[in-house]
Amino acid sequence: MKAEVGCTWKGDMAFEGDINGHKIVIDATPEVGGKDLGPRPKPFMLLALAGCTGMDVISILKKMEQEVSWFNIRVEADQTEEHPKHYSNFNIIYEFKASDDLNRSKVDKAISLSQDRYCGVSELLKKAVPVTHQVSYL
Repeated sequence: MKAEVGCTWKGDMAFEGDINGHKIVIDATPEVGGKDLGPRPKPFMLLALAGCTGMDVISILKKMEQEVSWFNIRVEADQTEEHPKHYSNFNIIYEFKASDDLNRSKVDKAISLSQDRYCGVSELLKKAVPVTHQVSYL
């Protein structure tokens, strides 16, 4: 199955992306010729990773009959200093509400299934750099 997105130049450093009919503007900072009309491209990789694994985890936990009232995913990445600047690692922090009556072993299982079997974004990134994760109950 082939995937495709469109990306149209809108002037200066701004581009309008079209993903499944959803329009997203990406741009650069004024220091490099942009007008800060939208986020930078590289952080979208972090968001793609968070969204991919998050959808997996929620889907799996629902199948395990686990009620989640609050769930957040943060992705941290270190960027190299030299060009081409890129992320040298990713760390996913899965955050759950501690007061929820969640079976923590089922949460761990759902995260493991996402990371080891279902999340295609994570799988792709793991081929290039380390991808780690941790779970936090707030």
